[in-house]
Amino acid sequence: MRSWFIGLIVFVASGAVLVLEIVAGRIMAPYVGVSLQTFTGVIGTVLAAIALGAWLGGRLADARDPKELIGPVLIAGGVLAVVSPGLVTVFGTGIGVSGESPMTIVLLAFVGFFAPAAVLSMVTPIAAKLLIESLDTAGSVVGNLSAVGTAGALFGTFITGFVLIASVPSRPITWIVGATLLTLGTVTSLKRSRHLVVPAVILSIVAFGASAVLAQPCDHETAYSCVRVTTDPNRPSGRLLILDTFVNSYVDLEDPAYLSSRYALVTDAVVQATFPEGPLDLAFIGGGGYTLPRFYQDTRGGTSTVLELDEALLEIATTELGLDTGPWLTTMVGDARLTLSHVPDASMDVIVGDAFSGRSVPWHLTTREFLEDVRSKLTPNGLYVMNTIDHPPTRFARAETATIGAVFPFVAIVAPQAYLDGERGGNFVLVGSNQPIDSDAIERLVTKGERVLIDEAANTWFADAAVLTDEFAPVDQWISRP
Repeated sequence: MRSWFIGLIVFVASGAVLVLEIVAGRIMAPYVGVSLQTFTGVIGTVLAAIALGAWLGGRLADARDPKELIGPVLIAGGVLAVVSPGLVTVFGTGIGVSGESPMTIVLLAFVGFFAPAAVLSMVTPIAAKLLIESLDTAGSVVGNLSAVGTAGALFGTFITGFVLIASVPSRPITWIVGATLLTLGTVTSLKRSRHLVVPAVILSIVAFGASAVLAQPCDHETAYSCVRVTTDPNRPSGRLLILDTFVNSYVDLEDPAYLSSRYALVTDAVVQATFPEGPLDLAFIGGGGYTLPRFYQDTRGGTSTVLELDEALLEIATTELGLDTGPWLTTMVGDARLTLSHVPDASMDVIVGDAFSGRSVPWHLTTREFLEDVRSKLTPNGLYVMNTIDHPPTRFARAETATIGAVFPFVAIVAPQAYLDGERGGNFVLVGSNQPIDSDAIERLVTKGERVLIDEAANTWFADAAVLTDEFAPVDQWISRP
């Protein structure tokens, strides 16, 4: 083999490992969600596989003719890449390996991606054995291959994160990787291991067929989420928008004024207590199924500006959830930290922070600096209402309330007494206001069992909690799971 061809093999194999590592988070999301823990589990598992593969590849290269190894290794890596999403589906759906515990995340990452990463990491030491002709040039050979492998990893990282995930579903990405490796492995095997070509072709057909036949967990796979739309069995016109592992929104196709979730009802109670009547100008940080924007358009009138990261959700809301867009609705697509700057200052009566789906919390939308931007967009009597989820000991919910209190002159927490006492957890509705908050009016509008803490009671609840800033916001680490 020519040295440039061996370099190409190392480049492709190293790039394939990083493609699989990045796409692993998307493939696993329907079963374990998307969080810092998910990324940590995937990265740790793949690094362990790389270490084992490098060690094993070196041992095999010393024990066998490396010219006979490199083709079969590429073929094996290609087959494993193709079947990786299918294995995750089988274990996640069929066997029921799902949840947010670190052990579950690592187990699912191991099932899907340990083997292909380990096999492909065997390529570089085998290639080094092929190229080293004397000890005088060993250092240069190893250094060159390390540089080529790193370049391949960089290419795989950038092409996946910036191009592939934004334009191709995750399962076909693994097919592209597998097909590339299988083709390269077959070409490499033609001279030394021709007897493997026919079995490789048969195995490839079986792998692609099995991967294609297995049911996919998503109705739509966007650049950010695995999306499913399901019908409420108890309400034929009700639709649930599920992102990854959590119900993000509930929409009634026939009655936009219907709110099913507790946090949405509490949010409306806070708004009604502050602005009892008349049209409102509202902004929503996170659109989801556009439940609240259409609710306020139906019940109050006015305008809604939605800051939504995932453009595909607007299309899904329009085509499947009955959203009737019009001049009343403006959607700004992009990260809310950036798109908020396009909202005019002092223009909004209410801003609703609702970008916190399940355990996936964009930490940069929780900080003092961001909330200062939010307050600048509110009218003098404006209101910020934020939905968040936490469980005992509610370290994140307390810190976020303290952060709101550091920005707004008036702050409130609305939640059941058991949540406030640290006995249970769930949705906390946090309020920052430019005018005094009428807790009695809110309590008259919410269901029995909800408590509203303001003034000294609120200060006592979040006493000694840290204020989140752009320099220090360990949100994922502070959120408690049930």
